[in-house]
Amino acid sequence: MTHAERQAMIPKRVRMGAPAFRVLGHAVAALVLLPLIAVAVAALTGSLETLTHLWQTVLPRYLGTTALLVATVSAGTAVIGAGTAWLVSCCAFPGRRFLEVALVLPLAFPAYVVAYAYTDLLDHPGLVQTTLRAVMGWGPRDYWFPEIRSAGGAAAMLTLVLYPYVYLLTRAAFLGQGARPFNIARTLGAGPWGAFLRVALPMARPSIAAGVLLAAMETIADYGTVSYFGVQSLANGIYQSWFSMADRGAAAQLALGLLAIALLLATLEQRSRGAAQHHSNGAPLPRIPLGGAARWAASAACALPVMLGAVVPAVTLATMATGSNQSLLSERYLQFAGNSVLLAAIAAGVTVLAAIVIGYQERLSPGPLSRATVRIGRIGYAVPGGVIAVGLLVPFAAFDNALDAFMEARFGISTGLLVTGSIWLMIAAYLIRFLAAAIGAYEGGQAMVNPNVGPAARSLGKGPYIVLTRVHLPIMSPSLLTALLIVFIDTMKELPATLILRPFNFDTLAVQAHRLAADERLDGAAVPSLAIAAVGLLPVIVLIRRIGAGDR
Repeated sequence: MTHAERQAMIPKRVRMGAPAFRVLGHAVAALVLLPLIAVAVAALTGSLETLTHLWQTVLPRYLGTTALLVATVSAGTAVIGAGTAWLVSCCAFPGRRFLEVALVLPLAFPAYVVAYAYTDLLDHPGLVQTTLRAVMGWGPRDYWFPEIRSAGGAAAMLTLVLYPYVYLLTRAAFLGQGARPFNIARTLGAGPWGAFLRVALPMARPSIAAGVLLAAMETIADYGTVSYFGVQSLANGIYQSWFSMADRGAAAQLALGLLAIALLLATLEQRSRGAAQHHSNGAPLPRIPLGGAARWAASAACALPVMLGAVVPAVTLATMATGSNQSLLSERYLQFAGNSVLLAAIAAGVTVLAAIVIGYQERLSPGPLSRATVRIGRIGYAVPGGVIAVGLLVPFAAFDNALDAFMEARFGISTGLLVTGSIWLMIAAYLIRFLAAAIGAYEGGQAMVNPNVGPAARSLGKGPYIVLTRVHLPIMSPSLLTALLIVFIDTMKELPATLILRPFNFDTLAVQAHRLAADERLDGAAVPSLAIAAVGLLPVIVLIRRIGAGDR
């Protein structure tokens, strides 16, 4: 039965409920587009004086450093993510089942939190260099040690927490390939590793590329790590132009450049995902039994990223926190935690609700416009938080100023900052930034709903809202709960948008950690950092349970 025939069976009064979802869906899409359009307009209409000065001084460095970070992190995440995915999926070695899920743990740590831990550990007064000087009898200038506060150090921190993107996608690709192509290569004379290099790896290349591009987008969006290490990247330049130079036009122009790079990477990532279609070819890939030193080398290769990306930062932060005077139970920290939880809870609820509206309106009224609405909703994940913040502040600050001037002139009343001085602009930024994750989870849950259930219920006179709440949402509840957790944790970790948009005297755990670290009070910064990482374990545990359930 065609969609038109199904629609004809539905009573007219019921069909009239669908436009409400279309209007709401289009409103969400318009909100997502607003900061992008505002950034473009502000950049194109702003003065070029500051941008010209930046080009003559630091802009080439911004571009070069950003390109270096993206290239280094892309290479590092590809090697670690694809290599470990192959080992745990297709090889047999000690500890494989444990390491298969433990490799996801670094996702719980924001890169800037890992940066605080390794700075305390590896900097000149840190444990490692202090121990080296004591054991070897060296003076401060008798040896060379890599500088952690550098572009290389920032790339290392980002690689340690972002490689799970590549690992998860590549592991799924390897498990979905099946044994037939691999066995054919073996019958033609290829050894186990030759078959991997010539058959399995090329088939997984789209998934590897998709994971690498996700890591690259997170790299260009990062502000906390590069800011703390003093690395001059585009993301850092936006914040400096906005606050240090007080030039919103220059910040918008830099944001437009960063936005263009992000959208290019997002386009490449979507194409890679589109190409990553794998169909199982019978039995799963056979596990290669490793013997001798190879089996222990495989265990060490998979354990090392877990140690460096999760265990070492957690232990270091815990040690730092015990030596600080900060307490999460103090009234001040309870307020920070309350602000963080309040923002994250509201953002998670609103974002998942927006994803439901966008996804359901496409199901009610399939067509080019509905598909475009969904695609627009996905754009936000490619846009750095600082760009979204600048894009929202420009139009809403103009609105607040115009309204205040009108009310002052007409009624002698000053309205102040109604929008830009509230947390609702922060909620809007989080919604735009993380809506794509919620849409993805919604679509995963929607796939479990029989497409004939909705039309059948509506043919009995049940409206779209009743069908959604009584039929669709109960079936999709596990996926929606996952979406709530992911958006909640991402909001807790988000730093640049929070720094730019937060109201006066409204700080969160992420802001407090950034402030203490900027003042070189790393022991104090460890306390809110540990809290953020601990909360970040929730969605990681969900992922680990799914991996364990799907293990063969």
